[in-house]
Amino acid sequence: MTDDLFRSDAYLRECEARIVRIHEAGIVLDRTVFYPLGGGQAGDSGRLALPDGREIAIADTRKAKDAEGRPTDEILHVPAPEQAPLLSALKPGNTVTARIDWERRHKLMRFHTATHLLCHLVPQPVNGCSITPDYARLDFHMTEPLDKEALTAGLIRLVEAGHPLVVGAITDAELDANPALVKSMSVQPPRGTGTVRTIRIGSEAESIDFQPCGGTHVANTREIGTVVVTKIEKKSANSRRVVLGWAM
Repeated sequence: MTDDLFRSDAYLRECEARIVRIHEAGIVLDRTVFYPLGGGQAGDSGRLALPDGREIAIADTRKAKDAEGRPTDEILHVPAPEQAPLLSALKPGNTVTARIDWERRHKLMRFHTATHLLCHLVPQPVNGCSITPDYARLDFHMTEPLDKEALTAGLIRLVEAGHPLVVGAITDAELDANPALVKSMSVQPPRGTGTVRTIRIGSEAESIDFQPCGGTHVANTREIGTVVVTKIEKKSANSRRVVLGWAM
């Protein structure tokens, strides 16, 4: 099992860790600040620093899978190519310092929180999502047209309002009793521990968005900065795609 430190503190940039195992798919640590691809959010990149000063470049982070292809509770740190000599010297039990590419991660956090604001502005089921450092997109299950300028203005208003973001949790039973909290049609929140992690934007009295989510987020909407709707596409008769980008 990998202790996923980013779940409780998305602002952690590094941590000391121990190598649990190494195989062709990647390096498993006992704890990490690296977020693995999931929920539409791209996996982190960064470096694993060895005690002697050498560093292993990590190109991606993924969830490990079992023989049947099901995700496990381990996280794989995928090395960049052409590091075979350094990787061959690693052994289980070795200690490393895991450091994420913070500038890239912070962009992912800002975009991810912006997509939750978009869910508030477009209260329709989501049937597709992609969050990268350069853009984010949500596919909404709907037939009505959307206005690019109106959505951009709405995002700017919510960002500038400085709404706080709170990480919480609800029980599986509470989620079962409130299935509408799950906005995504294609991705279900992870279960198995009896509780499901939640993200609330705004206060309970003035909630802007509240939904299960395992991704990384900023602490306040003002930290997002200026994002704009760069494109709205009709992907099918029942799908409208909204793409977000950074203001130029």
